[in-house]
Amino acid sequence: MANPERHRVQVIYTQIERDENNRPLFRSFSYRLNDEEYFYPASTVKLPVALLALEKINRLDVPGLDRDTVMLTGADGHGQTEATRDPTAAGGLPSVGHYIRKVLLVSDNDAFNRLYEFVGQAEINETLHSRGFEGTRILHRLDLVLDVESNRHTNPVRFVDGGTILLEQPGAYSPREYRATEPRRLGRAEVIDGELVPEAKDFAEKNALPLQDLHDVLKALLFPGSVPEEDRFRLTPEDYRFVYRAMSEYPAESGIAEYDDPALYPEAYAKYLMFDREEPIPPNIRIFNKIGSAYGFLTDAAYVVDFDNGIEFILAATVYTNANETFNDGNYEYDEIGYPFLRELGKAIYEIELERERRNAPDLDRFRLAPGGL
Repeated sequence: MANPERHRVQVIYTQIERDENNRPLFRSFSYRLNDEEYFYPASTVKLPVALLALEKINRLDVPGLDRDTVMLTGADGHGQTEATRDPTAAGGLPSVGHYIRKVLLVSDNDAFNRLYEFVGQAEINETLHSRGFEGTRILHRLDLVLDVESNRHTNPVRFVDGGTILLEQPGAYSPREYRATEPRRLGRAEVIDGELVPEAKDFAEKNALPLQDLHDVLKALLFPGSVPEEDRFRLTPEDYRFVYRAMSEYPAESGIAEYDDPALYPEAYAKYLMFDREEPIPPNIRIFNKIGSAYGFLTDAAYVVDFDNGIEFILAATVYTNANETFNDGNYEYDEIGYPFLRELGKAIYEIELERERRNAPDLDRFRLAPGGL
């Protein structure tokens, strides 16, 4: 905080009051919030894409097809790969629902890529822009080296029930480019193919999700009644429960055997605000959130609930830790600066909430979700 410009700190803190009918009322505070000060959103883009994947399932309205239907991803060039098995899923077969759980539990990159391919680049961006998220650009898969043109192409997908094909979706192509119209140059150098290139990195062709948009996606998800009906995600009540549970449960609670080891996946594995990865999270607290980490940027947007003390608030923050201003060299100050900053920020806001008087105690029962499925 002594040098917030260098660390590109942005924060949104939203207090929540309840009226006598338990309807939420919001009051937001921000620090250095600036849509024009770019930060790389990393895995935070997975949250809106997961929601749009559920929307698409509902919109398709194909008899027998739901989020748990087996989804087989094909490939028809442009650097694409197939996905016909998923060893983490029951029965070893992939589905939209299981991909969403992996995205929210451990921020799995391949799972996001499959959702991106199912929804398609054009539909993702056009839908989000139509709902007011105009600064958001979701342009590419994650953890894959593909050029702009390849990311405009998305894979063919089939939904099957045993030997029956319920839906066959051909590969798609985005007719429009969504990259930034102006350069987004950051840093002083970048390592490319093992060689140091002494030039700023241009993020114009990279994903963008401004902190206000990320905060508002989370708010619209958790409090759909707080936004106009046309701007809400088209989810069923069961969809909402499914997403809330996947967002708030810990990897070891998921029933997915690969996530059982607390040494690899501690409770705070995908929770940056308030807790260190080595400390247990008290049972009275649940965090509904989405994190992002890449290129020295750490971001988290979270709805924090303390059932025992009747506390709830939304906190979104991003911080940049790249002292040598070099990208892709693996030399970022996550452990020294990034994680401690977000942890202490969350604790500071929580302490404010502990002391803050409320006119009406909130009824938080709809967020009391048993882990491990519906």
